[in-house]
Amino acid sequence: MDNKQIPHSVFGLIGQRLDYSFSRAYFTEKFENLGLEDHEYRNFEIKTEDDLLRFRESVTYNPITKTTNGKNEIIRGLNVTIPYKESMLKICDRLTPEAKTIGAVNTVVIEDNEWIGHNTDVYGFAKSLEPFLPIQQNALILGTGGASKAISYTLDALKVPHLFVSRNPQAEYSIPYEKVDNEVLKIISLIINSTPVGTYPDIEDRPDLPYDHITKEHILYDLVYNPSNTMFMKMGKVHGARVTNGYQMLVHQAEKSWELWNQ
Repeated sequence: MDNKQIPHSVFGLIGQRLDYSFSRAYFTEKFENLGLEDHEYRNFEIKTEDDLLRFRESVTYNPITKTTNGKNEIIRGLNVTIPYKESMLKICDRLTPEAKTIGAVNTVVIEDNEWIGHNTDVYGFAKSLEPFLPIQQNALILGTGGASKAISYTLDALKVPHLFVSRNPQAEYSIPYEKVDNEVLKIISLIINSTPVGTYPDIEDRPDLPYDHITKEHILYDLVYNPSNTMFMKMGKVHGARVTNGYQMLVHQAEKSWELWNQ
C-alpha cells in the first residue's frame, strides 16, 4: 500500500472530566520519543451512556474518516476511565476472560471493526503493589466501581482477604464507612482508595475514615494521582503509614495497553 494511503492511527481515552488525565500526555510523549508522527492520542469526553453508544456506532459505521486537512485516520485502540469501565462490557463485541470475570473494561483493542475488551488495571495494580508485598493481614477497598473490581481480582490472586467499603453497601463482603473503626483497622494492613474522592480540584477531600487509628503498620494506596500527594495520603503519613498514589499503576497499565494495541 502507498504510504499516502495508510490511515493516521488514533488512540484515545473515553470518560468524563478528562482534562486532568494522565493518558494523553503519557502517550503523546511516547509517540514523540518513538518517532511515530502518524500516531495521535485524544481525549473523548463522553457525557452519557447514550453518547457512548452513539460514539461506538459512529466509529463502526465510519472506521476510516477523513480529517479537515484531507488525511485519513482510523481509531485503533481506546482506554476507558470513570464512569464507563462497566458500561463498556455491553459496548464491546468480545471480552477477554479476565475482563469478563472482573466485570470491567479499561482497554479496548479495535481490529477489523471488532471491539475487544481487556482489563489492564489488574496488571498495573499488581506491578505497582510489588514493593509492598507480602501483605501481612487483610485489605479494605474503598469504593465499588469498575476500578475496585480489578483491585479485588488482584488481591484474590495474591490470596489477600479483603472487604469493600461503600456509602451504600449492597454487594457481598461490603461494609459501610461507619463500620470501619479501631477494631477493624487492627486486622487491616492495606487500604486502597478506588474512589475519585480527593481528585483535583477537590484536593481537600478524603475518604471518611478514623485516621487517628492509622499506624505505621498500615499501607494507604490511593488510585488518585492528581494531586500526587492526596489528603488521604497526607493523613496516613501523619500517623506513620506507608503511602503511595496511582501513578505507577497507570504507567504499567498504559504499557500493557500499548502492547495489546500492537499485537
